[in-house]
Amino acid sequence: MQAKFKRLDSQVEIPAKSHIGDAAVDLHARSEVSLEPGERVAVPTGIAVAIPEGFAGLVLARSGHARRAGVGIVNGPGLIDSGYRGEVSVLLINHGDERVTFAEGDRIGQLAVVPMPQVEWVEVDELDETDRGEGGFGSTGG
Repeated sequence: MQAKFKRLDSQVEIPAKSHIGDAAVDLHARSEVSLEPGERVAVPTGIAVAIPEGFAGLVLARSGHARRAGVGIVNGPGLIDSGYRGEVSVLLINHGDERVTFAEGDRIGQLAVVPMPQVEWVEVDELDETDRGEGGFGSTGG
């Protein structure tokens, strides 16, 4: 499968995997950004993508940033529909106690492309019974 992308800035990195077998490509900051504790910001990546029909792009946090500095994705994962053609941004949030700065070109997130089945929603009077039933958060002992 091919996924087309367009550089909106000739200086930005091409989306690439860091290692063979990685599930996602790295996304890089188009410009420097600093986040104070509790602050959130949309960081542009300088690329637009054409996710193939039947698939979606998931913008994911980088685990190292989360572990070291408490930086995550506000709407994690972010969703890129196959019809979207605008610039990809990463919505970062600083959950840590100190200011965090990313330089232009730093890896700020990851993009995974996953299959999305086309679902036809059918209204019914009753749903099938399951062992869980209507049990919500924590209802399975976790």
